[in-house]
Amino acid sequence: MASYSAMNSSQQGLNVQNHPYGAGDPYYAESTGFITPQQAPKKRGLSNWIKIGVPVLIVVIVAAVVGGVLGSRKARNDSAASSGGGSSGSHGGSGGASFNLEDARFATATDSKYLEPLYPSTTAAAALITPTFRPAGQGVPSWPQETFTPASPAPTSVRPDRPRLIAPAYKWAALPDLIAADPYLKGWNDTIFGNATAYFSLPPVPYFMDGGNGILDIARAIKMRVKAFAYVYRMTNDTKWVDRTWTELQNAAGNGTNSFGEPDKQNDKWNTGHFLDTAELTAAFGIAYDWLYDMWSDDQKSMIRSTMIQYGLGYGLQVFTGQTNFGWWSSNITGNWNCVCNGGLTLGALAILGDDTTNTASQLLGFTIDNAKQNCAMAVTSDGTWAETTNYWYFGTTGHAEMASALITATGSDYGLLTVNSDFSKTGNFHMYANGPGTLFDWGDSGPNKFSSTANGMFLYATQYQNPRYALFQRDQHDAPEPWSMFWYDPSVAGAFWNGAALDFFFDDPTDQWASMRSSWTDNDALSIAIKAGTLQHHQTHNDLDVGDFILDALGTRWAGEFGCGDYNSLNYFSNDTQGSDRWLYYRKMTEGQNTIIINRQNQIVTAAPTVTHNTTGEAQGSSTVYTVPDDSTAYWIADMTSAYANVQSVKRGIRMLNKRRQVLLQDEVNSSGTVDWNMHTNATVTTNGASATLKLDGQELTITMLNPPNGAKFDTVTPSVRYDSDPAPPQPDQPNPGVTTLFVSLPAGQYTLEMLFNPQWPGMQSSDFVTPSTVALDSWTLTSHN
Repeated sequence: MASYSAMNSSQQGLNVQNHPYGAGDPYYAESTGFITPQQAPKKRGLSNWIKIGVPVLIVVIVAAVVGGVLGSRKARNDSAASSGGGSSGSHGGSGGASFNLEDARFATATDSKYLEPLYPSTTAAAALITPTFRPAGQGVPSWPQETFTPASPAPTSVRPDRPRLIAPAYKWAALPDLIAADPYLKGWNDTIFGNATAYFSLPPVPYFMDGGNGILDIARAIKMRVKAFAYVYRMTNDTKWVDRTWTELQNAAGNGTNSFGEPDKQNDKWNTGHFLDTAELTAAFGIAYDWLYDMWSDDQKSMIRSTMIQYGLGYGLQVFTGQTNFGWWSSNITGNWNCVCNGGLTLGALAILGDDTTNTASQLLGFTIDNAKQNCAMAVTSDGTWAETTNYWYFGTTGHAEMASALITATGSDYGLLTVNSDFSKTGNFHMYANGPGTLFDWGDSGPNKFSSTANGMFLYATQYQNPRYALFQRDQHDAPEPWSMFWYDPSVAGAFWNGAALDFFFDDPTDQWASMRSSWTDNDALSIAIKAGTLQHHQTHNDLDVGDFILDALGTRWAGEFGCGDYNSLNYFSNDTQGSDRWLYYRKMTEGQNTIIINRQNQIVTAAPTVTHNTTGEAQGSSTVYTVPDDSTAYWIADMTSAYANVQSVKRGIRMLNKRRQVLLQDEVNSSGTVDWNMHTNATVTTNGASATLKLDGQELTITMLNPPNGAKFDTVTPSVRYDSDPAPPQPDQPNPGVTTLFVSLPAGQYTLEMLFNPQWPGMQSSDFVTPSTVALDSWTLTSHN
C-alpha cells in the first residue's frame, strides 16, 4: 500500500497545521509543490493493491508532484535485467509467466511510486485479445437491458423509480451477481467498503477556507464520503450508513456541532465566490437525496432540499438569470469550471425534481444543459486534447461524465452533451497517451486535490463511444475503485488495452501540438518521451510559457520533468495570459522554468504560433507484455518555435528515438541576436564535465552528451530560481524548489546547433551498444536519416 507525506506550507501554499487534512491525517493529500527525494513515498506492506483511501490517494494523480520533475524507481520484484527501453521484457511486475490468475486482474499491483499499474512479464495469455465488447450470452457478465426508455425524453420528465442519478434500481439489483462474476468489480467493491469504513470513524469534514481554492477540498471530500456511505448502505441495508451520511450533510448545512461557513457570510455557506465549491456540495447533497431517498423522513428531505436551494441551486439560477457577478464560468469558458459547475447543479436539480415546490430545479435544467453543450463540451480540441492541461482533464471530464450519465439515467437522454463536439470521443486517447511510466506529461497547472475526481469517465466514454480500449486502460489504474466505476464499467469488455496500441501518437491541433513516444506500454522501465509546442493563450490561464517543453522517462525514473502547479494563493497568479501578466514572473510559469530554449533571457511571446512536423515507423504493441522493439523502429517530432521569441531569425527543436528506442536525440537549431540558454529540470544528482553530464537517481544513471558542441558550450547546474538580473521580481517572494536541479547551457548571441544525446544506462548494455548519430539538419530528418 502506497504511503505518502505532507509537504511543508512554504512549498505547498497551504497552512498544513490548520488544514483539515494536515500532515498528521491519513487522508491528507498534496495539492501543489514539490515532493523532495526525502519526502518521496516509501512502500510498506499489507497489500499490493491499495485498499483504503484510493480516491484520496489520487493526490492529484501524484502528478502535482511537481514532481513530474520527481523521478523514482518503480517497485520491482523481477530479477531479469533489461537490455533497454522495453526491448527485452516487462519490468516492475511480478516477473511471473502469467497474470495473477487468482483474481484475473491484469496488473499485479498499483503500488509503484506514481501508482502506475505493474504488469508481469508474459508472452502468451488467452485473455490478451484485441480490445472488444463480448456479445451477450455464453456466460459473459453484462448489465440487463434498461427498462426506462421514454419516447420523447425531456430534462424535466424523470424516471418513475429511484435512484435516478447514474445508478438506477435495475443496476443495483444486478450488481451483486456482476461483482461475483467479475474480478475488477469485486476488487473495487472491496476498496469502496474499505474507504467507507475508514471515513466512518472520522469526524465530519471540518470547514476550512483555503484562500484562492476556497473550500473546494472540503466540498470534494464531502462528496467522496457521501458517495461511499450511500453506496455501502445500498449494498448492505445497514442504516448506520444512512445515519453517518446525515451527520455529514448536517455538518455541511451548518447544522452540526461545528460551524460551517464564514461568520460574516452565513447566507453563503457554500462559497459562491468560488462556485466550484458550491457545485460540488450541491452534487453531494443531490446524490445523498437520490440514493437514500427511501430512507429519509419527510423532514430530512425538506432539509436537504431547502439547503441545496438556499446555498446551491438558488445561486445557480441567479447565474443564468443575470442576477449575480459570480457566474463568469457560464460565459465562453471551455474548461473544467463550466463542466463542474453545470454538472453539480444538474445533479442537484435532477435529484429533487418533482419535490421542489419552488420550481428552482426545473428552471435550472432549462439553462445548464445548453450552457454545458456550448462550453464544457468544447474543452476538447480537434485532436482530443483537453485545452486546459492534462491534470485539469480529470476535473472537467468527471463533471462532464457525471452530468451526461445522470441525464441519461434520470431522463433518457444526454441531449447531445456527448456528441455536440464530434471530437470529444477522442479525449480518452489523449488521456492514455499523456500517461507514461513516470505518470503524466503534466504541463501547466495541476489543480487542487482531486478527492472525488478520477479518470473513471473513461468507463462511460468506452461504452458511449464504443471504444473498449478506454475501459481496459482505466480498469487497472489506482483511481478506478470508487462508486461511479461500479455502474459505468461494462463487464462485457475484454482484451488488453495495449494490444494494437500504437507506440507513438501526435496531437496536431494548433492549441496543443504535442507528441507522445514510447518503447512499451507495459514495461515500467520503458523509454518514454513527450514534447509540446502549441499556443500559449486560451488555456483558462492554467498554462506555462513552454513551447518546446519535454519530459523523459527511462529505467523507472523521470529524468526531465515538470513543475506542475505554482502556489495558487500567490498574488496575481491567475491574473491573465497577456504578455505583461504577473503570472509569468513566477519561476514555475515563466519560460525559464520549463525544459526549453530561452532567448535573450526573456519569456516567450504569448502570441506564438508554432508549426510542427513528425513521423513514425508506426509500430503497435501486440498482446504480450514483453515487447521487442524492431531494429529500425523510430519516431521524431520537430517544431518551428521561431514565433515564440523576439530577437531571433530562427529557432527549431527536434526530438527522436534512436537505436531500437533505447536512446534519445534532442536537437536545437538557433539563429539569434540575443543570448541563448538551454534548460532542463531534474531531481537527479548531476555531475557535469564540459560537454557531458551524468545524472544519478534511484540507483540508476543517465548520461547526456553534447555532440559537436559549439565553441564555449558546456553544461552547468544551478538551483531552480530566477537567475537573470534583467527579470522583474514577482509580486511576492517566489516559492522554493527543493530537490530539483537546473541543468543548463548558456551561449552568447549567434547561430548554433545543439545536439543532446540522452543515454539511459540500461542493465546489461555495453558502451559499444550505444550509437552516436551523424549530424543531420532538422529540415532533412526522415525515418532513415539517422540509420
